[in-house]
Amino acid sequence: MPCDHLGARRPTRAGRRRRRERPCGFDRAVYRRRNGVERCFHRLKQWRGIATRYDKQPSRYLAALTLASTLIWLET
Repeated sequence: MPCDHLGARRPTRAGRRRRRERPCGFDRAVYRRRNGVERCFHRLKQWRGIATRYDKQPSRYLAALTLASTLIWLET
């Protein structure tokens, strides 16, 4: 423990930390699935045509989205 200028011992900062508890209602399985979906959206946004939606027709946008999703799925 470090001492102050009077020689008294004082607790360190690490000794004062409280342990954080998980919020009630935390479900590990739900969190893992949601995290996987969020990561998938992040990877899809890496594709410029999908992020900016160059294809204005819904059928072409859906085709590009399907192609990108398939390629991402094949990489993993």
